[in-house]
Amino acid sequence: RNEDYERYDLLIGMDRANLRNMHRICGGDFDGKLHLLMEFTDRPGDVADPWYTGDFETTWQDVSVGCSRLLGWLISRDQSGEIVK
Repeated sequence: RNEDYERYDLLIGMDRANLRNMHRICGGDFDGKLHLLMEFTDRPGDVADPWYTGDFETTWQDVSVGCSRLLGWLISRDQSGEIVK
């Protein structure tokens, strides 16, 4: 929903189609809040889609690694949103 852009600090999509729809719904990404989950990993791109591949294990691995790396990224930020070094 459009109001989610103002309400949340981060909005995550699983694939480029999700991200395109999020940009359309939100009217753009003026504050850099829209991201793909896999951007936080060593393999940026789309989460493997088991609807097309039937490979649920690869999807599970993508989501697991993506969420773990996203959590690490969030923990590394301080209250102001700056990266803690």
